[in-house]
Amino acid sequence: MAVKIRLARRGRKKAAIYDIVVADARSPRDGKFIEKLGTYNPNTNPASIDFNEDKAFQWVMNGAQPTDTVKAMLSYRGILFRKHLQIGVNKGAVTQEVADQRFNEWKETKEAKVEAKRQQVGSDKDAKRKAALEAETKVKEARAEAIRQREAEKAAANAPAPAEEATEAPAEGDASTEEQA
Repeated sequence: MAVKIRLARRGRKKAAIYDIVVADARSPRDGKFIEKLGTYNPNTNPASIDFNEDKAFQWVMNGAQPTDTVKAMLSYRGILFRKHLQIGVNKGAVTQEVADQRFNEWKETKEAKVEAKRQQVGSDKDAKRKAALEAETKVKEARAEAIRQREAEKAAANAPAPAEEATEAPAEGDASTEEQA
């Protein structure tokens, strides 16, 4: 029986979440499986991968073949590197302590990189939000200034015209009364 470590889809349309499962190669994608190792959510940035690393390592060492996507996830989390080191221990090339030390060093650097990416994504999002707010504020101020100018022009156009007519009308009226006299 060929055993594969693969993804089983669940979740709603266009918002898929996957289970990482160990299954017989002949069973359907979302069908019967032997064991569920964890979950994978590609909708987050960076994608969240949560699975039992010890069980995955045990299955890989027993010969379970991961699919391409799961192989990338196992590599990302260091399971394949750990397998590589364990094969070296089994052959006698390195001791278990040295292999564990190398794996722990690799894992620490990898976690630092992932955390740096999370912080970068968060700071980029904040910077974009601030830039959008500043641009919106500038547009709002420009519109308010344009409205103030239009109101001032309307007030200037309406106010002097009646005042000039009122001052000119009695002058003409005075002249007409002089002609009558």
